[in-house]
Amino acid sequence: MAIWKSNRISDVINEIEDERFVLPVIQRKLVWDEIKMELLFDTLLKGDSFGGIMVIEEEKGSKPLFNYRPFTKDGSFIPSRAVDKLTQQQFFVIDGQQRLQSFYIGLKGSINGKVMYFDLYSNYNSQFEFKFENNKLHLPNKSKDDEERKIKDHNWYLASSLLRRLKDTNDEDQVADEIIKIQKISVEDREIHIRKNVKAFYKNVITAESLGISKVIINKTFDEVANKQKIVELFRRLNDGGTKLSPFDLVASILKGFAWEMESFLEDILKEYEEIGLSQDNLIKLIFLLQDNHKKEMASIEAKDADFAIKNKERIKAILKSLKDFLIHSELYNYYKDGNRSFVPLFFIAYHLYHKEIKNSKIKIYFDNFDSGNIDFFEMKIWIYNSLLNGVFRSKGAGWIPYKTGVRKILELIKTHKNNKFPTSEIFNTYRGHPVIFSLEYNEDRLKELDRIFLFYLIYDKSQTIRNQDIDHVMPISILLQKGYDWDKINSIKNYQLLDSGTNRGLKNGKPFQEWVENHVENKNTYTKRHLIPSEEQIWNEDRFIEFIQHRGKLLLDKIKKNI
Repeated sequence: MAIWKSNRISDVINEIEDERFVLPVIQRKLVWDEIKMELLFDTLLKGDSFGGIMVIEEEKGSKPLFNYRPFTKDGSFIPSRAVDKLTQQQFFVIDGQQRLQSFYIGLKGSINGKVMYFDLYSNYNSQFEFKFENNKLHLPNKSKDDEERKIKDHNWYLASSLLRRLKDTNDEDQVADEIIKIQKISVEDREIHIRKNVKAFYKNVITAESLGISKVIINKTFDEVANKQKIVELFRRLNDGGTKLSPFDLVASILKGFAWEMESFLEDILKEYEEIGLSQDNLIKLIFLLQDNHKKEMASIEAKDADFAIKNKERIKAILKSLKDFLIHSELYNYYKDGNRSFVPLFFIAYHLYHKEIKNSKIKIYFDNFDSGNIDFFEMKIWIYNSLLNGVFRSKGAGWIPYKTGVRKILELIKTHKNNKFPTSEIFNTYRGHPVIFSLEYNEDRLKELDRIFLFYLIYDKSQTIRNQDIDHVMPISILLQKGYDWDKINSIKNYQLLDSGTNRGLKNGKPFQEWVENHVENKNTYTKRHLIPSEEQIWNEDRFIEFIQHRGKLLLDKIKKNI
């Protein structure tokens, strides 16, 4: 049963501060940014609708359905606490966290070290302007609504101070008079703006019951698990609107609903290993995969999934530590640290380590002897290098989708090799038996089939940050097109290098290659070695482009073969 009641913003903010309103463990972190928060205050002062809030009402002296955390006053994450008995009646927010959090931070706290200011000269007929800033001198001097309108320093007023003064006096006119007197305002139009804006703030924040809250009453005579499932399902439905949760945000909420320790499980591990591409989504997928289930659906998540993760937390941390060591020793750490890389191959290295019949302490140091005596390291390295270079996990192939088909096929195979040597050859045979472009033979014709980003990673000795905006034609496209060369050859990997976009679009832009090298490259030998440029300078001319890319293609292949 849900009961709706209208509330004043200032009252709810006070209750948030007193922890009457709290966040159940199923809630995610604060995700709204400063701009969204500022716009919410504009909506509030206009008197427009910004949606209702839904809470679970929990009685004093009862054991709450979920453990909880207080609202953050500065945007930082606060871990949930275990509570056996409530010392006061409390309301657990299941919908509206972002809005309530914005009101609390804007009126009582800060975000990213910035507090919220209100432009008292806002055009109250169009937009009330708010701005978070850590220094009043950094506040905008132009209106977002009207670029012609200048904003002076004294126009901005600290929102928390305005709230405090209005509550102390309970008199909007007195506060407006004080501001006008302190600022020595004598222009009638400015006085009107101050009075209108102070009035709008006073009315919508302090006196108007503008915040609708629906209280959901829980029947504690029902089974606790059934009640939790009911609330999590309500949470899921409510979050189909507003600031949507990703499917795995919802999965995380369900898992935390079954066991509140899942919050610290996710936070601790992600904080330590997000640098290698371990996202919340990937960590949850790994939990399911370690249980030999790659296709777990949201509706089929059970308490035993959360129990598995918590029970095996130290084991999972050990395999992730070892996985990171593997990336470092195999010189793939920079590749994964650089950006959004497919985590799929890392799932199976982690899976293989998890099922080793050795203690956690041994798992943690499993790759300490990577260069001698380790039966898995070189097998894993050969597998992952060739898989990444062939683009096996890059995107869709002919019927092969990495996160679906790929995971299923590899899991079917690798789970039959638990506690044995990593099955590199067998996985390669799985590729060949499926319509995936894969081969261990590398020749000039295959260069165009290989994954360009990973190939660049190898070309530049596994140390260069690969950014799409830095990919540059060695010989300029404009000259080559004029000379009638084939488009595919011009845009071949054999004619690509990495060069910062500023130099590419500036000093180098459109210059013949030989002229560029002779007149603008500081150290020719270093440049040619770094970018695998053929040493035969007579073919550095666009007229001999075909010869140039043939020679450079051989250098690229040599580089590949040294690394595979």
